[in-house]
Parts: sequence; structure tokens; C-alpha cells
Amino acid sequence: MNDETDFAKKLTTYLDCGTAELRAGTAYRLQQARSQALARLSQPLPARESRLVHALAGGSTRKTGGSWRRSVGFGLCLVLLAAAVFGYQQWQFYQHTREIADLDVQILSSDLPIDAYLDRGFQSWLTRYEP
Repeated sequence: MNDETDFAKKLTTYLDCGTAELRAGTAYRLQQARSQALARLSQPLPARESRLVHALAGGSTRKTGGSWRRSVGFGLCLVLLAAAVFGYQQWQFYQHTREIADLDVQILSSDLPIDAYLDRGFQSWLTRYEP
């Protein structure tokens, strides 16, 4: 509790320094809003509103299992992402292999004479146009 009081004092001092340049009417309205907020702070919140405030602040409204479920969900998302990246890589490899096989079939099924396959120019053409 003492840490919260010290933090509140430091915060109000910092905020007061920022209000030095404001007009008098604006400073008065801010003072009224601050006093209303402090008056509401001393009143206890109903159970429903306190759970809502806690949930909006990033906490779980359930007694147990909130952070565990969140970490499992995050882990599941990471596993699915890794599986998708691996699947895409495998699909790309399969496509590349299939293109090479199709090129080989086209070359071998053509009516080129054997001497064309032994020509150095043909070898350089193959390496230049290989997918």
C-alpha cells in the first residue's frame, strides 16, 4: 500500500507540473474531475464491476486457468504456423521436382538425334533454362 501511495504522489506532482500552462477554466474542470474520481475511489465496487475492471486491465475473470489457456492457445498458434511453413516448403519442393521431371520427359521423348545430347551447346542450354 505504501508503494501505491508513493506512486500516486509522484504521479500527481508530475501531472500538476503539466497543468501549469493551462487556462484557469480548464484547470478548474480538471480539478473537479479529479475530486470526483477520488470520491468514487473510496466507494467499493460491486462484484460485477470489479470483475469487469479486472478483465479490462488484462486479468482473467475466472479463478483459475486463464493464463494457462492463453499460453496453450499461443503455443497451438505457433505449432500451426510452423506446420504451415513446413507444408509450403514441401509443396514448393514437390513443384520444383515435378517441373524437372516434366522437362526430362519432354527432352527424352523428343525426336532429337543422339549427337544433339552430346553437343556442348546443348548442355549449356540445359543449364541455362533449368527451372
